[in-house]
Amino acid sequence: MPLAVRYRERSDHAVARNTIDAMVYARDTHGSACAAIICRVINIAPSGGAPVSQAPPSARDADQSDARRDFSLRSVFGVAFAFISPIIALYAIFNLGVLTAGPSFWWAFPVVLAGQTLVALVFGELSSRWPEEGGVFAWARRLGGGGVGWVAGWGYSWTLVCLNAAAAFAASSFAIELLGLDSSSNVVRLALAAGFIVLATLVNCFDRRLLKAFIAVSISCEVIGSLYVGTVLLVFHRNNDFSSLVSGFSDGGSSFLTGPFLAAVALAGWALIGFESAADLAAEVRDPERSVPLAQIASLVLVAATVMYACAGLILAVPDWGAVTSGDVGDAIMDTISAEMGASLVTPIMVVVCIGFLAGIAAVSAALSRSVHAMATHRALPGAEWLSRHSVRDELPRNALVLTSVLTVALLIFSVWAGFYDVMISMSTGGFYIAFLIPVLALLWHRSRGLWQPGVFRLGRASLAVNVAAAIWLTFEVINISWPRDIGLAWYVEWGCLLMYGVLGVLGAIVYLSTTRGDVSTDAAATPQQANND
Repeated sequence: MPLAVRYRERSDHAVARNTIDAMVYARDTHGSACAAIICRVINIAPSGGAPVSQAPPSARDADQSDARRDFSLRSVFGVAFAFISPIIALYAIFNLGVLTAGPSFWWAFPVVLAGQTLVALVFGELSSRWPEEGGVFAWARRLGGGGVGWVAGWGYSWTLVCLNAAAAFAASSFAIELLGLDSSSNVVRLALAAGFIVLATLVNCFDRRLLKAFIAVSISCEVIGSLYVGTVLLVFHRNNDFSSLVSGFSDGGSSFLTGPFLAAVALAGWALIGFESAADLAAEVRDPERSVPLAQIASLVLVAATVMYACAGLILAVPDWGAVTSGDVGDAIMDTISAEMGASLVTPIMVVVCIGFLAGIAAVSAALSRSVHAMATHRALPGAEWLSRHSVRDELPRNALVLTSVLTVALLIFSVWAGFYDVMISMSTGGFYIAFLIPVLALLWHRSRGLWQPGVFRLGRASLAVNVAAAIWLTFEVINISWPRDIGLAWYVEWGCLLMYGVLGVLGAIVYLSTTRGDVSTDAAATPQQANND
């Protein structure tokens, strides 16, 4: 303590000159904890320089060492790109989209892109200010306190579990066709889906370099495949006029806009999620204050552009729209590719699709494990001590990876067995937007009270308007996705989102009250000084 007091009494110039010496001495003789205490006493940022009270550009958790920062801007962009995935974004919902809104389904993507870009900009500010593991959970905890953070992290983590289960089961249908197996057997589909999850877990568990290399290869396959198919169909196999893209609006008028098109926007909302996964891995990214915001925004925009291009090519190449909209065509994408480009291309496209799904599942697993690990680090989950451990050599959260994969397979088996698969899909959409809305609203509340100080990435005078617009968009989409539409299915499917919110809410309340007696349960909302200094 005398050392710290002596430095505090010197001039600002002397403090700036001798900060590093004091830190090195304290660290070498008494450990990093002592060095951190000295930083607080003399009112400087741990890196040396600006006083903590003068809004340092960011704050990182103490356990997030530079030794773990193996991801560059390019590689963390790859993870976010693979998470969203042009293949998954388009191939998983194309049939539902065109059955719902016909060729005008295409316009749902620009609408969702506009709204999600607002969210990505807000998340850019948050991730630049707090580039910490766990993204949504970390921001909500910083802005709203432990309870608010726990709700966001709990909802977000279970949404990722549902998403991975749904993606794996969807991927199994393509794998079955590729392997020539019995497509009517749920046992075969479940086995293949579990195989996708196991492979994705292994890719994550072995080494970050393996994950980065695999995602780089998969992105190349996805982009080349999507752009190639879209270009060939647009240039050589256009069977429909461009005016067909607006046929729903011209024929249906306002009833189409407020009916089928809103449902299409809800479907497209599932396609353009996952850009925030770059923030989940922020603790492992070099220069995260700059790299993570850019990765989030770039991955969203580039995936959306790829999806819209390929989707336009497919819509304009469909040979018989009457058969598609009546439901007589089981797979509109493969049927169109086979009819227009030849059956010989179906197998290579299937391979690309399976690779895309596997990469997407691996990226979701990476984000999910970091979110769970971040919550466990703050003692917010059962078994927190075990879940918060990571490997010694490469500091990977393997315990969290294994547990979340087991939960994903278990949920998938149960949902298919119980006939709740469609309900799980509903949760994997609506849950994202609720989890996104929590930190966006919390940030808006901080702005309204003049408490917010941005990091390196900032929107300037537009920040408040963007924050308000993002909150409005997310609120609209939560309602739009969760609305129990009459689609001719069982009531529990039509009310699936609300049912899942209720189930997870009750289960979450039990877990929270029974296990969170540490940091999270007592962590109040940050004071103005804490919000900017932590």
